[in-house]
Amino acid sequence: METDRIHIKVRFFAAPREALGKGELQMDVPDGTTVGELVGLLTEQYPVLRPYTRFLNVAVNRAYVGMQTVLRDGDDVACLPPVGGG
Repeated sequence: METDRIHIKVRFFAAPREALGKGELQMDVPDGTTVGELVGLLTEQYPVLRPYTRFLNVAVNRAYVGMQTVLRDGDDVACLPPVGGG
């Protein structure tokens, strides 16, 4: 039996966007996938993102979330670089 899948949009900004060469991906992932698991999937499929994942901030539907957050069908996931300043 095939597991249920959900459809999400993943957006990238700044250096990760430049490294990937595009700003957005449409992905189908297994239902119950967490943000942390999504980051793992992304680095498997796009190794060029690996240097950025350690410092990535993730927002789902415009709200910052932790790596344990479970994704839902239709979620808009933004992978944001750390905010600099001081």
